[in-house]
Amino acid sequence: MMTMDGRIESLKERHAALEMQIAEEDSRPRPDADTLFRLKLEKLRIKEELERLLSSQ
Repeated sequence: MMTMDGRIESLKERHAALEMQIAEEDSRPRPDADTLFRLKLEKLRIKEELERLLSSQ
């Protein structure tokens, strides 16, 4: 089982990776709105879970 710190670190890495994917998609000549929406939604879910975990420590 993953430790709380390990889970938080993993979420932070995923959040950063999503941020890069969003920036990459956004910088394309014709960004895909559906892809951007999906990535931003996932990033928001991860941010909310991170905040929940950090506040419970």
